[in-house]
Amino acid sequence: MTDDISDGIEDVVGVLTERIEAHFGMGMDRLKAAVAVAPTANPDATDVVKWHGLLVDSQTVLDRAEDDLLAALQTQPSEVDDPTMGLAQRVNAAVTARDGRALVVRWLLDPDAPGKKDLAAERLARLNRGVRKGPAVQTSAPHRPAVASAPGVLPRTGRAQR
Repeated sequence: MTDDISDGIEDVVGVLTERIEAHFGMGMDRLKAAVAVAPTANPDATDVVKWHGLLVDSQTVLDRAEDDLLAALQTQPSEVDDPTMGLAQRVNAAVTARDGRALVVRWLLDPDAPGKKDLAAERLARLNRGVRKGPAVQTSAPHRPAVASAPGVLPRTGRAQR
């Protein structure tokens, strides 16, 4: 895969949306609808749709932050004030969030990505295939029936008596 994300010239969301559509052989709207109808049918598609949605959200946040920064810079004299620097930091944080989510989407689409074919990944896949309904090990003390005792006699608590 080429590194379309870091060059900043192309639309990150557009590039990844095209990759998703090519990977699953359908448009994003159709893929989202399929996942909504049967979210457990294809866990890979469900994960990609989830992270694509997060990516789109983060791109929206970035666009707003850039617009706010641009508006502030247009009203600034030659020196940038602290609120405008805060806006610049908000843009940097939004870029980081967007790029992180884009990397997750790229990783989900790459069958040969690191961590997908090692022993730990195989074990995780096996665990996720079986549906567990409870903990594997008992997590609470077993229920003990009440013991009827003679009047005036206390039941033993399991401690040694002296």
